[in-house]
Parts: sequence; C-alpha cells; structure tokens
Amino acid sequence: MNAYVGTPTSRVDGRAKVTGAAKYAGEFAADHLLHGFVVAATIPRGRIARLDTSEALKVKGVVDVLTHAHRPPLADKDDAWKDEVAPEKGSPFRPLYDDRIKFNGQPIALVVAEDWETAKFAATLVRVEYEQEAFATDLESERGKAAKVDQPHKPRGDAPAALTRAAVRLEADYVIPSEHHNPMELYATTAVWDGNGSITVYDKTQGVQNVQKFLCSVFGKKPDDIRVLSPYVGGAFGSGLRPQHQVVLATLGALALKRSVRVVLTRQQMYSLGYRPMTIEHVALGAKPDGTLDAVSHEAIAVTSRFEDFSRNDTGWAEQLYKSPNSRLSHKLVHLDVATPCDMRAPGAASGVCALECAMDELAVALKLDPIELRLKCYSDRDQSEDLPYTSKRLRECYARGAEAFGWGRRNPAPRSMRDGKELVGWGMATGVWEALQMPVAARIVLTANGHAEVSCAASDIGTGTYTIVAQVAADALGLPIDNISVRLADSTLPQAPVEGGSWMAASSAHAVLGAAEDIRQELARLAKAMPGSPLADPVNVTLVDGMIASNGAAVSIADVMRHSKVERIEKQKLNQFVEDKSYARNTHSAVFAEVKVDEELGVIRVTRVVSAVAAGRILNTKTGRSQIMGGVVWGIGMALHEETVMDHRFGRIMNANIAEYHIPVNADVHDIDVIFVDEPDERINRLGVKGLGEIGIVGVPAAIANAVYHATGKRIRRFPITLDKLID
Repeated sequence: MNAYVGTPTSRVDGRAKVTGAAKYAGEFAADHLLHGFVVAATIPRGRIARLDTSEALKVKGVVDVLTHAHRPPLADKDDAWKDEVAPEKGSPFRPLYDDRIKFNGQPIALVVAEDWETAKFAATLVRVEYEQEAFATDLESERGKAAKVDQPHKPRGDAPAALTRAAVRLEADYVIPSEHHNPMELYATTAVWDGNGSITVYDKTQGVQNVQKFLCSVFGKKPDDIRVLSPYVGGAFGSGLRPQHQVVLATLGALALKRSVRVVLTRQQMYSLGYRPMTIEHVALGAKPDGTLDAVSHEAIAVTSRFEDFSRNDTGWAEQLYKSPNSRLSHKLVHLDVATPCDMRAPGAASGVCALECAMDELAVALKLDPIELRLKCYSDRDQSEDLPYTSKRLRECYARGAEAFGWGRRNPAPRSMRDGKELVGWGMATGVWEALQMPVAARIVLTANGHAEVSCAASDIGTGTYTIVAQVAADALGLPIDNISVRLADSTLPQAPVEGGSWMAASSAHAVLGAAEDIRQELARLAKAMPGSPLADPVNVTLVDGMIASNGAAVSIADVMRHSKVERIEKQKLNQFVEDKSYARNTHSAVFAEVKVDEELGVIRVTRVVSAVAAGRILNTKTGRSQIMGGVVWGIGMALHEETVMDHRFGRIMNANIAEYHIPVNADVHDIDVIFVDEPDERINRLGVKGLGEIGIVGVPAAIANAVYHATGKRIRRFPITLDKLID
C-alpha cells in the first residue's frame, strides 16, 4: 500500500492530451453532422416583436432556423428546468422558450446548417425587432435596492455597539468587479442522433449525470433515451456546474431535425454564460490597541439576475479565522437585467476573503503591528459560528513556514521603504481558507485474471487530475502497478457521482474506489481460502501487494487464485457515503506571501514572487497538487491586477467580451511561485485524511498582492483590479 498515493505521480491521461488522442465535446464525429450557430439578443430587457428568418433560410446549406415560435416542445414548469446546483429561488433561464428578453446576449435563435461557416453567415441574416423596456445593469447605482438573503451565519454579541466603543476602528468598501470564465475549451455540445429516437450527448460539463437528468426533464424523455459523456474537459472552474444553454440547443436541434447537431459557442458568446458576480464588500473591524478584535462586521452586496437569486458565502470566513466576541454578517442581492451569475473558483471566498484580508492589513497598519502578528493575536482554534473545533487546522504552521521561505523577517514595514533600482518593492501577505467538503460517490472495479483492473465512475475530470487520483488509489488498494489500471469517467451510465466542484471530488472518489477495492480483496480472500492446499487457509489481515494476496507472511498470486477458482473477473461496486461528525468544522487553510515591484513613474505592477503555504490534509499527489495551487495563484494574480468584465450600462452590453480586452495573466505576468504543503494528518475528516485543493490556491492571493502594492507605494487601492491608472491618479 502507498506505492503511489502521496507521491508525485504523472497524469495517467497526459499522453492522450499531448498527442491529441483525447477528444473534447466539440470534436466527436457523427454521420451527417449538422452545425448550429446561436443568434443572440442585442437588448437587455424587453420582448421580440418580430423575428424574420426568411433570408437565412434561403442560404444554401441552411437546414433550419429554430426559434421560440418554431421548435420541438419544451417543459413549461420551473422545476423541470432546475438542475442539482440551481439556486433554490427563481425561475431558471430557458433558451428559445418564449419572446421575452432577460439579458443582452441571450440566445434567441439557432441557425442549423451543413457546416459551421454557413450557419455563422446565415445567422447574420436573421432580422429581429424588439420592444425594449426600461432596464438596469449597474450594481453601484442600484445599490439602494439591495435585498437581504438568508445566510446560515447568525449575529453574535452586539457588533454595532462594540464597533462604536472600539479603540481602533477600520471601515471600508472593497469593490470586486464581475469576472467571466475564460477556459481554454469553448463550451460545446455534440448531440448524436442514433436513428431510433435516442441521443448520445457529448457535452462540456462538470457533471454528466446532472446534465442527463436535466435534459430528460426538459424534453420529457426517459433515462434510457439520453446518454451524456464528457471524457475530457478543457477547463471549467465552476462554469460547467449547471447545464449551459448550448447543450439544450444542440439536443433541441437533434430532436427537431432527427440528425446529429453540434453547437460550439464563440468566445464572445461565452460571455452570455455565468460569471463571478460583482460585489461591494463592506468590512468594519474594531480592535483594542494590542490588536485583539472587539467586533467584525462584513456585508456583501452582490449582483444577481432578475429571475434567479444566486448567492454564495462571502461573509462568514472571519468566523473561522479570527476570534471576536461580536460579529454581524449579511449578504444582499441586487436584481439586474443580466444573466444569472455562477460559481467561479472558490465562489464567495475569493471575493469575501480578499476584502477581509485587505481590511486586516489596514488594521495592522493602524495598530503598527506586523500583519502576521495581528493574525496570530486574533487566531481562532474554533469555528465561532457554531463554536466547533476543527478536524485539523495547521494555519499557524502555514504562517511560520511561508514567512521563513519568503524571508518575511527582512521586511521593512514602512511603505515605500524598499526598492530595487527604479522600482518600488512591496511585500504583502494574507490568509486563505476554504471548506473541506465530501460527497457521496460510487465506483465500480472490474479485476480480471490477467492482473488488470478497470475503475469506472460518472465523475468528471475538469483538468484537476481525477483520472490520476483514481488510478493511484486503485493501484495501491489492489496491489497492482498503475499501468495495470484503466479508468473510465464522465459517462452518465457509470456509477453515480455529483458534479465536480467545491474541491470535493478527490476525497469523495478516492474513498469510493477504496471501498470497491476492499470488497474485491474480501472476495479474493474467500476464493484463496477455498483453494486446495491454500497457504491462506485461514486468512486474516489480508493485503494485496505486487499482484499477490498475502496474509500472515504467506502469499499467493491473484492470478493463480482466480484461475484455480475458474473466475475470469471479479466485479464490485461501492457507494461511499461519509458519516459526518457534526461536532467538528472542516476546512483547508493557507498563508500567502507576495512580492510586487512597481515602476514609480509608470505605475506598472509586476508580481515577482509568491509563496503559498497550504494545510490541506493528506496530499494524494504532490505533483498535480502543486499544479493546482500554482494555477490558483495565477488566478489570484488575475483577480488582483487584470480581470474585469466591463459593461456599458447605457446598453446593458459587455464591452470586452474577448480575451484581447478581457485581461488575464499570461506567461510574462507569472514569475516565481513556491508551493509548500504543510503536513496535516487528519484522522477525523475521512479515512485517508484527504481534503481538497482546487479552491484554496486562489483564496487570499488577491489580498496578499493588494497589501504588497500598498506596502510598495503607500496607496491603498480598494477597487479591483489594481491597474496603473489607479496608482498614478
């Protein structure tokens, strides 16, 4: 056991990806394949008065144009359109359902043609007349209309009174703009018509069973009528948790025309999908002169659509990080004429912790305390919202190891005091925190007499390394070389799995595989005991290692056991459901240290070094795990310095819906990133002591960079992203 788990194992799917053998949703072949192109609305609110498709239909190669007035039947009840991650409140968006326009960029027609270029051209010939209605898309101008939503956090003590009495008080708004997903792979669906009324759907998604159930509900189909696969995903990060509209449109086209249909969104059309909502984070901290917190108040005001209430936990993180006898937390929504936001890497925490950690840095400056000293002074060993201890929390070690690796002790605390030639140097730090979640997952293992095992599960691998984690755990549990393990994922017909998100899939899938492997081991032990002259006549403490089944110093090969038993294959399936001990809180933690260099004359900012020290339980794969944290750090650089969806509120239209003007970090923006995994044994959270890594890598990074910019320049920028115009203003 443990030949692979905990080691830097290369991706088992790596060769398929670098050679092009891996196929993505928009690449699967089908006979007589048609291509769809989306026609999008150009107003943010109103109705379609007239939609003329006649000119488009005259184009050679155009087969049909689907609209709300010309399409197969769609479900008309809200519940039919709700998937497993849809907001509880609201009416989900329904493409091509009726003449109502809910947001600019909404799909209003699908041109279907023999090839993509023809469909794209014909889409320009569709003529639309609207009856436009009054609309609003600006959060800040509509802030006064914010309505409070239910959150699990209850007030403690009397925060307003404590803030009034506090010796030192810090209060500020931090503005996080809307940010759009830009995964490398465009959203795409290939709906393959089989000729008998059934459809095989290849979709870019984070949950094939979620999409399959959704499509059956929307189109009134039986489970056997629709199969969904998503073997490879070129990045999703939350954007694929819910079924996106292209999967509805491709399936709609296949049902209407009884032919296979592919719909691939353009990069610009991707901006009609979900996004991280803009938020105004209002944080107030009250403290004693020694740094002890008297009160914490955190209010988030966030964007949502008119038709759904989307909200995440922006404000509860101080309860898990810093001791305070008084706290007040609230989350409010402003309904605007925009698409519904969606989850985006570390939803809620990426924004909320950014504001909290900037405020903590400002408080440290006001108190003339080192930022680490302040955090240690306020360190909480319990989740204060429920007054629970943690299954494990080695955040102190993260501070210590991160500071040592970064060289924090050499920091001159005075702003503008450190230089490198013509550049101002700033050092900043922040804390990261995320939930350690785990979900019910089932896995099936088929072991054959030739020493090969196939592991299957409906879970997706969105680039995070699930294929490899599953193979590692199976190889160790079955005592086989990892090359003898094959893995099948992301097929709706496979054993059940939830959507992949929230950093829960590694822990969840690993334990499902472990459970199925244990059942196989028990079956092998039973067969070995029944062999004539078996050296394992009374097997106890049975282990599988190097292709052998062993007990008390005796061993026999798995192949011999299966041959003598005339068993060609052993198949076991296990649904693993975690028994949650509600007397403990479960979280991952990090300490992030950032160095920036700022051109004093031009205001250009470079993030030259980042050290991220992470405590996240047992790391199943230190190689892919390090890549996860590095990717999160790059995302954090984007949040701090680059990413912002710009809306022209006169038209309710996104103005930078492309990756030329929507800025994300590129190679030149990313310099040294050092990842430190702090050893964190956790016997309480689950059998393997595993927590997730997908989200924790980004949390705290934007604040660490913002705090470093203040240290370098003496200017506190509270509106993100921090761009040069804000520094030289």
